[in-house]
Amino acid sequence: MKVTALDIPGVLLIEPALFRDQRGVFCETYHARRYAEAGLSERFVQDNFSRSIRGTLRGLHYQEPHAQGKLVMALEGAVYDVVVDIRQGSPVFGTWHAVDLSSDNYRQLYVPPGCAHGFCVTSPEAVVLYKCTEFYSPADERGVIWNDPALAIPWPVMPPLLSPKDQAYGTLAATAHQLPRYRPSTG
Repeated sequence: MKVTALDIPGVLLIEPALFRDQRGVFCETYHARRYAEAGLSERFVQDNFSRSIRGTLRGLHYQEPHAQGKLVMALEGAVYDVVVDIRQGSPVFGTWHAVDLSSDNYRQLYVPPGCAHGFCVTSPEAVVLYKCTEFYSPADERGVIWNDPALAIPWPVMPPLLSPKDQAYGTLAATAHQLPRYRPSTG
């Protein structure tokens, strides 16, 4: 397993060891001891699954105050996965990082609590699984509009398929009063 710390504190790109032969491929998608040794010792309490068609954009989501860390991977297809540092006081507040996650590369992205997360589907269909460090709390659900001009994320699908909720989120500046605080110990 290869773990790379990205330019946003606490964000990790994980590339599991792959074992391929004529039958296919095998990899461990999570192993608590190995992940802890690599710096990811969070306790996961909930797994989420989504199946989406090409052009679907889900995000940019976060929870506050019951923030969720997420370990995200594409089980089928491919997604352009984005994490945005929205933690007030973070040294890189307002920056984002994107990675391609697919059933070809088996990479995972760890999104720390307090960061916004979203993805768009770049293959005909994609299945995404993500482990969460906190339970889903509808009362704490928040978001930032996917096309915030201040973020200028170059989403590779246009126009995206969005839920009404994702269409209604405000910009990062408009949501400043409800953003999480940066805690160096989380990343």
